Amino acid sequence: MQICQNPSCSNPFNSDSNRFCTSCGQNNFGYFLRNRYRVLELLGEGGFSRTYATEDVDRLDAPCVIKQFFPQIQGTSERTKAAQLFKEEAKRLYELGENHWQIPRLLAYFEQGSSLYLVQEFIQGQTLLQELQQQPFSEEKIRDLLKDLLPVLQFIHERNVIHRDIKPENIIRRQTDGKLVLIDFGGAKQVTQTSLSRQATVLYTIGYAPSEQMAGFACQASDLYALGVTCARLMTQCLPIQNPDGGQIQDTLYNPMNGEWLWREYLQEKGVTIGNDLRAILDKLLKHLAKDRYQSATEVLQELNATKFFAQPIVAIPQAKSLPFEKHKVTTPISEIKASSELDSLQTFNFDVVTVDAQGDEISRECRNGKFYAENLGSEVTLEMVGIPGDTFMMGSKDNEGDGDERPQHQVNIKPFFMGKFPVTQAQWKAVAALPKVKQSLNPYPSKFKGANRPVENVSWHEAIEFCTRLCAKTGRQYRLPSEAEWEYACRARTTTSFHFGETITTEFANCSQETQTWEQKPKNRKETTPVGSFQVANAFGLYDMHGLVWEWCADPWHKNYDGAPTDGSVWEVGGDDNRRVLRGGSWSFSSALCRSASRSWNEPDGGLRICGFRVVSSWSV
Repeated sequence: MQICQNPSCSNPFNSDSNRFCTSCGQNNFGYFLRNRYRVLELLGEGGFSRTYATEDVDRLDAPCVIKQFFPQIQGTSERTKAAQLFKEEAKRLYELGENHWQIPRLLAYFEQGSSLYLVQEFIQGQTLLQELQQQPFSEEKIRDLLKDLLPVLQFIHERNVIHRDIKPENIIRRQTDGKLVLIDFGGAKQVTQTSLSRQATVLYTIGYAPSEQMAGFACQASDLYALGVTCARLMTQCLPIQNPDGGQIQDTLYNPMNGEWLWREYLQEKGVTIGNDLRAILDKLLKHLAKDRYQSATEVLQELNATKFFAQPIVAIPQAKSLPFEKHKVTTPISEIKASSELDSLQTFNFDVVTVDAQGDEISRECRNGKFYAENLGSEVTLEMVGIPGDTFMMGSKDNEGDGDERPQHQVNIKPFFMGKFPVTQAQWKAVAALPKVKQSLNPYPSKFKGANRPVENVSWHEAIEFCTRLCAKTGRQYRLPSEAEWEYACRARTTTSFHFGETITTEFANCSQETQTWEQKPKNRKETTPVGSFQVANAFGLYDMHGLVWEWCADPWHKNYDGAPTDGSVWEVGGDDNRRVLRGGSWSFSSALCRSASRSWNEPDGGLRICGFRVVSSWSV
């Protein structure tokens, strides 16, 4: 594609066959916009903009997207005002993209000629419209979509931004990780209390926007309505069709005379059934009046999670102290998990769950069971991976607990995954260290305290990443370090107390320093690691040694607090300090206060204080 080099050209994009610019008539052509962006092809065109696939030659030909805006305004003062408004919009997009990895980052904003341009991160993957053309979405896929996108909507709504154009073509499934990315914030609008009562610029897509948005009064519930319409269309494959003569839109999914959506009737005719809970959620999202819909994305997410596919109810724990203990057989209902074909190859294991009182004395003990698979590492060494069900939890500490880096406490939605039953042992480390090198060598004997069944320690974050990479190459399964959110969720195991044992712990149940404790017990400061699982008690998910023993690496770079943290359990990649990586769980040499579920620390990824171990996670697929 040729680019007109006339700086005053209103539309510099020309086909390669043009001898003269179609906008300004000059023949001064080149192949770069702003001497930097190589424009490859037109991706799409709307009433207000065109989008182009481009390469940034200043960033080693990195792919990016340029959106060209055409404000239909006459007069210098009006154009100046429009440019200022677009600049304010670009600033909002920059703030959103920099703080949420499911929103494309804004890379540049500029004005050239009479056009305005935004340069955004290119997201490699298919739009949901492209996926829909292959087959309709199942109920499970719709649930996953809602759980993936609702936290993104809550994020932008909390920052007083309304997207105003949610539809399948504006949602991309990122190729690298399968996460859904919300794109095209060109119509996004900043909302204040005063603007809610004032008619705004009318911008919407027919067939997705509610009546209040078409009248110029968009609100958070307008985005939720569009998300509900998107779900209905993805399940039915019924899209609004523009008549060739430019006449009225044809829409078989909506009855405008009665103001009714017909998606349920359509699915019934096709013999497709979905759960009552999802039907009720979509019906409420699609209410005609904004006041009758959900008022926040969090509200939808909470209702969706009330009947999760991967749910395990919390078993009530008696608070009365009774000795001697009677072990109660409590079966964790993981057999209720749907999509049970993934569980066919899993094994069952039993474990004890203990609760302590404020003095650290045991007050109850229950026997539960869970599911796991054993990965064969060779030389009769296995890695046991426990199934962790998905759920929503409150991450971080309340105001009366912990430090400021553990706040603000916020809700996070976690998808099911597998996690190592124990921290990686020295035997497991040695087995993987013997596998072919990927990026760096691994010392097969890095630990200070030797023992095949003791946790590996004295390993850097980069070495832990190498371990995961080699394990992936050997097994074909995607092993990785947990995100910080996944780690805390797995540690808490649906508890809200400081420890999964209760409000306190003792050295009877965890390998940590007891020097700072106030209860009257003889301390057991072991001053070294112990074999994994030595205390023979786990949390409610069946994970051992989550408190104490060794600090455990997480994938995330360090952030000083949770302002802007993702709410979907993903690794918080943006805005952090890459020279520091998150540690969780405390260790044998640290006080119990630093072993709390919410406690967090950091270390340099190259090692720094080399007292760290880790455990691995993998996706819910066996």
